[in-house]
Amino acid sequence: MTEGDWYWCLAHERPEQGTGCRADNRLGPYESREAAVNWKARHEARAERWKAEDRAWDRD
Repeated sequence: MTEGDWYWCLAHERPEQGTGCRADNRLGPYESREAAVNWKARHEARAERWKAEDRAWDRD
């Protein structure tokens, strides 16, 4: 972890930079505040892409 890293705090539902809440309450590190704020959209897009890949794999 570096001082410039951003994290999403699950306990407070907000972005934090550098040291903050305990590691088990945080997601990251992210390269920017915006990336930390948008963690959920990124996760959902990735999960949907994986589901589509699984469906395509199952058809083969």
